[in-house]
Amino acid sequence: MKDKDTTPAWYVVHTRPKCEHIAAALMAGLENVEAWCPRIRFQRNTRRGKVWFVEALFPSYFFARFAPAESLRAVKYSQSVIKVVDFGGNLTPVPDRAIAELKAEMKDVEICEVQVGVKVGDIVELTEGPMRGLKGIVNAMLSGVDRVRILLEFLGRENAVEVPTSKILTEHKPRAVVAAR
Repeated sequence: MKDKDTTPAWYVVHTRPKCEHIAAALMAGLENVEAWCPRIRFQRNTRRGKVWFVEALFPSYFFARFAPAESLRAVKYSQSVIKVVDFGGNLTPVPDRAIAELKAEMKDVEICEVQVGVKVGDIVELTEGPMRGLKGIVNAMLSGVDRVRILLEFLGRENAVEVPTSKILTEHKPRAVVAAR
């Protein structure tokens, strides 16, 4: 048995889709295993209006700290776990510094709230009203209750329309917002 196998280290665990937080919570109950599943919380416009979503920062993956000699079998066969990520059959630990930096970026909370937002020049889609489904470009941010002016092209010309930000969908993705920080 190598000394490396008895030293606890962080590893990446692959899970079934949408089961990351469940597998991490179950794994946290194992002796000598620490699990961390960073997640993001964001709002998205739907047909029902704005809805809050919580998703894993890394879909189908989370991190677990354990000593392979002691806990690998328990980790591999935990509920919803597909496998512990390896390269060529060798477990490759994630450096402690990388996990520390990721935790710092997440502000040491497990669920980080992300504001997607819009800015001038963004392409957006209207979600309500008679022009629903039309795409336009944000021309200006207006004062008031989160309103924007959008340039829409219809009837052969560009028209400016003022709408609340709650009535538009942006093309920005929450994970891209987190990555751009």
